Amino acid sequence: MRAMVLAHPSPIETNPLREIEVEVPVPLDGEILVRVKACGVCRTDLHVCEGDLEAKHARIVPGHEVVGIIEALGPNCRRFAVGARVGIAWLRQTCGVCSYCRRGRENLCAGARFTGWDHDGGYAEFATVREDFAYALPATIDDEHAAPLLCAGIIGYRAIKRAGVTPGATVGLYGFGGSAHLALQVLKHWGCRVFVMSRGGIHQQLAIELGADWTGNAKDAPPAPLDAAILFAPAGEIVPAAMQALDRGGILAVAGIYLSPIPPLDYERDLFYEKEMRSVTANTRVDGEEFLRIAGEIPIVTYTVGMKLGEANRALNMLKHDELRGAAVLHVG
Repeated sequence: MRAMVLAHPSPIETNPLREIEVEVPVPLDGEILVRVKACGVCRTDLHVCEGDLEAKHARIVPGHEVVGIIEALGPNCRRFAVGARVGIAWLRQTCGVCSYCRRGRENLCAGARFTGWDHDGGYAEFATVREDFAYALPATIDDEHAAPLLCAGIIGYRAIKRAGVTPGATVGLYGFGGSAHLALQVLKHWGCRVFVMSRGGIHQQLAIELGADWTGNAKDAPPAPLDAAILFAPAGEIVPAAMQALDRGGILAVAGIYLSPIPPLDYERDLFYEKEMRSVTANTRVDGEEFLRIAGEIPIVTYTVGMKLGEANRALNMLKHDELRGAAVLHVG
């Protein structure tokens, strides 16, 4: 099968992914084999390719926003039938027995494994996953537009929950890419007032089209105090401005898996009056199921740029340099 393989992490400008032929994976006990139709391009893939996330294997196939059709079932698979359309997301497996898994916080499991980092992902014609970590997808959303839901969408929804957002709240979004443009639609569905702080003109324009109540630059003060905020940009220098924009008791959720250093915070100015900053670590399967149900109800609109599998390096370059209006999706099948 064709696959875009990373052997040596390096700046994406050097085009580190190579298209080669590899063996079709064989599904193990409890796993399904998925013929990949589309795979979204996520900023986490960029962190894997550039080495911000430490390499775990001599080579890896990135990609964890996978939409495809079940080609074969491994032993003891009963949840899906061959031919069913499913999604594969970032969280690929957990131990299921630790205290975090038992408390419904499986995203914190020390034994968690991740698609496109611990195991080969969707920048290929086939991928495997445990059937209990695969997702049924809304029938109303096609392959290209469903792909970004599987990470950008789910993580954005997890961030909304971590920020303690309630219907009608005033929420600030810092950075406006693949994840934020989906989170905005959930927030507007809940009747929230949403301010978007982003450095890119194309991103601000898209935010307005999707219903943002105001847009500005990353460090601009929003027009009203925020009940909650989400930082999507991997830029720690934005944190002080976001904390200062919060109202008393407000919460900032940091949605990225990687963040540049955060400058010193002033306790009285940035944290007093019970302001909070929370990280977001992957997601639980419950988060994914809840979000995909909401996405079908809205129905959510995904802004995408379709590309060929062999254009993965180009897609990641465009992502790094803020040249995408929405999310890039590789067409594989």
